[in-house]
Amino acid sequence: MPPVPDIPATPVQHRDERLFLLIVMVLAAGAGLGSWFAATALSHHDRSQIRMPEKSRKLVNFSLTDSAGRDVTRAGLDGKILVVSFLFTSCSLTCPEVSRRMAEIQRLTAEVPDVRLLSLTVDPRSDTPPVLARWAARFGAETNRWRLLTGAKSVLYNLIGTSFLVVETNNPFNSMPGNFAGTERIALVDRHGNIRAFFDGLRAETPAAVVAEIAALELEK
Repeated sequence: MPPVPDIPATPVQHRDERLFLLIVMVLAAGAGLGSWFAATALSHHDRSQIRMPEKSRKLVNFSLTDSAGRDVTRAGLDGKILVVSFLFTSCSLTCPEVSRRMAEIQRLTAEVPDVRLLSLTVDPRSDTPPVLARWAARFGAETNRWRLLTGAKSVLYNLIGTSFLVVETNNPFNSMPGNFAGTERIALVDRHGNIRAFFDGLRAETPAAVVAEIAALELEK
């Protein structure tokens, strides 16, 4: 599956990014979150790899089950910043790479209590809670913060197709369960359920970029 294309940055954008990082560092020092924001400021804040949603998207209501068999609902995540990825455990190429990026984001946000990570399976028939539990253990998921979700196919596909990804019904070469395009993406959702950005989950730079954008959302409190 091809990576998300880069969007060239202009000199003005680079200047704005330097200003943004300076503001983040100053505000972080005053807010007592120095260690986490300092790590963010020292990372490469390359907004050129961010892809905006092609249309306005919002998190729809859902009720799913995580790898520990617990119910997870849209309402239970109100007020949280969400980092969302997509997987199916029989995938041997892109899905492990994306999960490695998610593990790194989990590590980088360990001091940020209002961030939650979600991984949505596109193959709920095979990806039962015990199967997802093994995947979670493989990548060191802290399952109170990084929830791997399965459930009814209709609920999952409505959530993924409405809130996140395009469905390619006319592409004969798309072998992805659900015919979803862009399952290598990582999405960022703000506290109000708005999908704010997508990142390429196959790029090593993505965790730092996601964390930098989370820092920007923290300033919106």
